[in-house]
Amino acid sequence: MTPALLLSAEKESAQVTDWAARIGWVVGLALFVALVYWLMREGWKWRGTLQGDLPELPAAPDAPGPEKLSLSGRYHGSTTAGQWLDRIVAQGLGTRSRAELTLTDAGLDVVRPGASDFFVPVAQLREARLDKGIAGKVLTEGGLLIVTWEHGERLIDSGFRSDHAAEHNEWVEAINSMIETNTREGAER
Repeated sequence: MTPALLLSAEKESAQVTDWAARIGWVVGLALFVALVYWLMREGWKWRGTLQGDLPELPAAPDAPGPEKLSLSGRYHGSTTAGQWLDRIVAQGLGTRSRAELTLTDAGLDVVRPGASDFFVPVAQLREARLDKGIAGKVLTEGGLLIVTWEHGERLIDSGFRSDHAAEHNEWVEAINSMIETNTREGAER
């Protein structure tokens, strides 16, 4: 027989004989993944404990007034104002979800199926702007509607993305106009 024929005849897969080692590796990997998940969960709970001074979120008033604007989209989370990576998880603000926003003369009503709803009174609104990111979500420039509001002793940035991104500019103008009007009326009193 020629050497080439011998080489081609020997090309067979090696038999797997060490099943215990393979099972050990799979179990070890599964345990490692479970440990990492558990550590992440504990970190999330610890962050919530550190932010425990955040008061309960306000609920919408019974008669908020006529609707100025409404938006359907996603709530991407809240951070400490000006610090786009410092996520706030206390009071359910860290839970990403679908959201229905309604702007009225009384303020901004945020309804989140599967998460706690909240209301931002017009007196607590500070600014609205377009931005590209908030903790856990980065989009193209101007892809997120960021609403800055005061709650307790903190300034909070909350990020929203409309199903129709063209609506964002209208929301920025409307909220900033309400803030300006409210500030002017407060100064006249």
